[in-house]
Amino acid sequence: MAETMIPLFPCHELDETLDFYKAIGFEVTFRQKAPNPYAVVRRGDMELQFFQLKGYDPQASHSTCYVMTDRVDTLHDAFRAGLKQALGRIPTRGLPRIGAVKDMSYGVRQFLMTDPAGNCVRIGQPIADSFEHAPVPRERYARALHQATLLGESKEDHAAAARIIDSALAADGTPTPEQLRELYTLRAEMAAQLGDEEQETRFLELAAGSGASPGPGSGPGPDPEGL
Repeated sequence: MAETMIPLFPCHELDETLDFYKAIGFEVTFRQKAPNPYAVVRRGDMELQFFQLKGYDPQASHSTCYVMTDRVDTLHDAFRAGLKQALGRIPTRGLPRIGAVKDMSYGVRQFLMTDPAGNCVRIGQPIADSFEHAPVPRERYARALHQATLLGESKEDHAAAARIIDSALAADGTPTPEQLRELYTLRAEMAAQLGDEEQETRFLELAAGSGASPGPGSGPGPDPEGL
């Protein structure tokens, strides 16, 4: 028998966690209520196992795993559709949530999905021959996009990503129209994750206006990455 590694995730409420996975097409293949609440879910070759933990705080979770696939966009579409049907919406922040599909600098096209217990399932498809990070661009705006994407979309440090973009937009220089659109779009995504609807709307409007100035109030923040 070939070896198989299976993630075991903690959760605060087993029923809520299982309902989430059932909504996106997983089947509960095992359920134990006593002496310790425990369950197994499966979707195709993907299997996850969960144990209920007293006093567990989903907001403080660092649990994660990575799923490699050759159909990342298909899974993303299916998960979004299942969540919309079950919840009446597609949750993009808070718990649970599902992120956008992104091409990352380390050779994968991926999205992040976080369940109600705070467990992050990263699902990616190789798009390069190596998982080594691409060199950090030297040009100011390309570098800002590179670093903000890594922090915001992979590390989920949305505040740091927002600061990097604000610093780049406040600096002297002229980004290309495409760079400006990407900076505004990513900044809007970070604002959405931070619950700042005013900034989200504002940057989406700027992205749609391609070439518009950020104007007062964008707030150049500290530049922790040395931009």
